[in-house]
Amino acid sequence: MVSASLINTVLAKAIEVATHSWEYGTVAEALLEWKNPNLSIWNNPFPDGEIPKLDVDQVDALSYIKPHIRTDNVTLVDGDGAAGDPASLGIYALLIGKSSSTKPYYDAAVRQEEHLVKDVPRWSNGAISHREAYPELWDDFLYMVPPFLAYYGVASKNETLLKEAARQCELYRDIMVTEKGPWLHIVGDHVSDTELWSTGNGWAAAGMSRVLATMLKSKYANSTKKEQDSLASMIKTIVDGAIALDTDSSGLLRNYLDDETWFGEISGTSILAATVFRMAVLRPTEFGKKHTNWAQKKMEVVDKLIQKKSGIVSPAVNPLNWWDKSPYTVGSPEGQSFVVLLHAAFRDWKH
Repeated sequence: MVSASLINTVLAKAIEVATHSWEYGTVAEALLEWKNPNLSIWNNPFPDGEIPKLDVDQVDALSYIKPHIRTDNVTLVDGDGAAGDPASLGIYALLIGKSSSTKPYYDAAVRQEEHLVKDVPRWSNGAISHREAYPELWDDFLYMVPPFLAYYGVASKNETLLKEAARQCELYRDIMVTEKGPWLHIVGDHVSDTELWSTGNGWAAAGMSRVLATMLKSKYANSTKKEQDSLASMIKTIVDGAIALDTDSSGLLRNYLDDETWFGEISGTSILAATVFRMAVLRPTEFGKKHTNWAQKKMEVVDKLIQKKSGIVSPAVNPLNWWDKSPYTVGSPEGQSFVVLLHAAFRDWKH
């Protein structure tokens, strides 16, 4: 087991190298889960049924993300053409807006939700597009948008929106799922990646687990049992499929799970293992020893790949080119964050 100080070094590198919308959101989630676990969605996110009022300067995730949030636009940050990625900042905008006199942050989060629901193109089945200009589904979307919609649903006492978060996951599943269990990466007319990208499946499984936790920790826990069962089933299908395809000699999941020409890498491995620990707490009957033993083995492999001085964890996949067969060794923003999320999840599961 590596030290907490080394994980802090991994997190510091994530902060240093993050430059894009979804990276900011993922770093903020890593900060919250690692440094303020009591505030995270996994523990007590809704004291007295409400989102909490916090001292923004005392919560590292909020003080980190605040400068990145725009309060003068329909999206919280420039998404470089992505409709989904800016929503990864949404939960923190709601918290900042609720926690201080900075109501514009809360209003900005409301505009982000309205833009997603009303303005963004949709797939033929009603799934909200991950892209602004045309309908296109990316499994990355599941980590960015449904957790935000679910959290905002609880914050605004809108059970319909909370359930819509789960429905969007199901609509994506209907298009993306494969016979092997894991999902396709991208389905659309402009960019297509109909292979089983490890990190994408991690985005999807982890995002759905956050929606599930939001439901369980809210006052709507009893009225969303059908949605909770559906989410747990979808997550298990992805995880079990990934475990079945975990055959690389490196001990890591391959960048494309079922393609033996690819190297094993730390990003998808870490976030899928983190999801197992979270689900072992949320749904222990479905995620038992087989799953947690697997996740612990993955964590042990990942931990040996942390550079003690720099905090860089590699090999990762190039976060901006998932088809790049050269291992990424200078610190993937999402990969670094996933390692932190893995250790936060393991710590909470152990306790």
